[in-house]
Amino acid sequence: MKFRILLLLCIISPFSFVSAQTGKTYQVKSPDGKINITITSKETINWMVQHDGTDIITSSAISMMLDNGELLGQNVSVKKVVAASADVVINTPIYKKDKVRDNYNQLTIIFKGDYGVIFRAYNDGVAYRWFTQKKGEITVLNEEANFNFKDDDKAFLPFVNDYRNKDKFNTSFESHYDVLNLSKIKKDTLAFLPVLVDVGQALKAVILEADLQDYPGMYLAPGEGNSLHGVFAQVPTEEFVNRLNYAVKTRANYIAKTAGTRSFPWRVVVISTEDRQLADNDMMQRLAEPSRLTDISWIKPGKVAWDWWNDWNISHVDFKAGINVPTYKYYIDFAAANKLEYIIIDEGWSDDHDLNQSKLDVQQIVDYGKQKNVGVILWSTWYAITRDGDNLFAKFSQMGVKGFKIDFIDRDDQKAVSSLYELAQLAANHHLMVDYHGMYKPSGMQRTYPNIINCEGVKGLENMKWGVDNQPGYDVSIPFIRMMSGSMDYTPGGMRNATKDAFRPVNSNPMTQGTRSHQLAMYAIFEAPLQMLADNPTIYMREQESTDFIAAVPTTFNETVSLDGSVGNFISMARRNGTTWYAGAMTNWDPREITMDLSFLGEGSYKATIFEDGVNANHDATDYIKKVITVTAKDKLTIKMASGGGWAARFSPL
Repeated sequence: MKFRILLLLCIISPFSFVSAQTGKTYQVKSPDGKINITITSKETINWMVQHDGTDIITSSAISMMLDNGELLGQNVSVKKVVAASADVVINTPIYKKDKVRDNYNQLTIIFKGDYGVIFRAYNDGVAYRWFTQKKGEITVLNEEANFNFKDDDKAFLPFVNDYRNKDKFNTSFESHYDVLNLSKIKKDTLAFLPVLVDVGQALKAVILEADLQDYPGMYLAPGEGNSLHGVFAQVPTEEFVNRLNYAVKTRANYIAKTAGTRSFPWRVVVISTEDRQLADNDMMQRLAEPSRLTDISWIKPGKVAWDWWNDWNISHVDFKAGINVPTYKYYIDFAAANKLEYIIIDEGWSDDHDLNQSKLDVQQIVDYGKQKNVGVILWSTWYAITRDGDNLFAKFSQMGVKGFKIDFIDRDDQKAVSSLYELAQLAANHHLMVDYHGMYKPSGMQRTYPNIINCEGVKGLENMKWGVDNQPGYDVSIPFIRMMSGSMDYTPGGMRNATKDAFRPVNSNPMTQGTRSHQLAMYAIFEAPLQMLADNPTIYMREQESTDFIAAVPTTFNETVSLDGSVGNFISMARRNGTTWYAGAMTNWDPREITMDLSFLGEGSYKATIFEDGVNANHDATDYIKKVITVTAKDKLTIKMASGGGWAARFSPL
């Protein structure tokens, strides 16, 4: 009779557990019942994940080692198990949608020894995190996080390939994806997150982390068989300045020294049955700590006229262009004429190590911007701003500066991660926004500090200046992988567009790989509350049709719909701001024809302003056609994209 009752409970409940001589087994299912986490505990804690009976993660051990010899997760004794469920709506005002549903089932297992693990099952993925309830401080020597797969699956891996300053954890977090079977990953390589694994049968699993605070970021390295395991940077013990980097010379033998009572970062696996689902996933918003800022009314998303990528290369003016007041007034005039909210003064306006040593009359530029209703954002190295962050933020905020682009962080050890949270709070105290450039993936920090208005951690357009291969293929990969971790400072908008054969690296007049419409589509596809216009004002004014379209695309939205796509091949998305919709499509180097179903539109008719690849775009990538048609939600559009091509549209209700 007892067995029958337990079986009935398992059927009707998302939670279950079985106790036996071999240990205890717990299960927690997603609200729709399709995803199941199984946890076993005795000698070790192991977890596994299935989707509709298909193995996603096979039995994988997890643990955490402390410096006092305690190994959390070994020879465990369960003290208490707490089941919970939630179905709430989160307001997300500076995001790709204004509301996010947070619906999950959760199992908290508390072990003797004042620690435990929380497991969550969502309809689109799973997550777990450690927590400790110990007095004083603890020192974490290492964490064991394993992701074992049943088969030799194919993975998309962004490898650390630019070790800086002879430290394997000092990197820019910029890399194209190597697509390899798990068995082919070299043993001495590290991949940074997110990493995508194709587990077959159209199922994809993306490994991420969320709510990364006061703790090092996780890398993945190959394990035995078809497995990946977490690797973490140790705490720095000696640092030095190397040009623009604040680098690590030596490291301790532990990864974190932290509060004894705390929650640790979430280890996350997002699961999709269609690739397009990955491009519109909200897991980071759900798992991140809610905003610490009670007033965010002063945070203004928008677009930025940027100087560095185009090398200040304006022309047809009566002054010498460069890092000077006339040049930045020219950028401000351009921004004002096109209703752009900001300009940025990038590298070169001050000493790289001392922001008090200015080479430019910043106050004059800020005052001119105020007259034109254009804000000014300043660039800084991470080293320079951390020398005296509070006083520097106070000084420049009083001058009227709106924010800082903080660059060359290039680390995610505990010190770097903690620093970015501290800087965000200091900046918020002075009503300053921050754009973290040269950094790791954001992992939800943008919900906790909404004044973190963008983050890099992506191999963006700047790489076109020195040349890379297959950027269009990367462009149609990152919406399904990197963008799942949060917004990204890709810096699109290049107007010198080149075919695969015609492209070459040029510093002062950089080209882009792919077509003009490919660049325009990025503004509707890439998530970026602070979005750059990378090219120079002179060429934007010469290409005013394209500029008008870019300038009209908002940077935050009320609704996002991922329409179609295939990782590494193509993507199409639509976003709504108010009653107006914006849509984009991009392809890799393969010409492609897709169908866009307009059922996402509301009732009535819409004026569609469309930019598509011209008939000669395969030979001249700047070739495009602009057309205006009337459409309704019942229509379907045939979209033809050239090699490296794209398509972009604005739908305004009539």
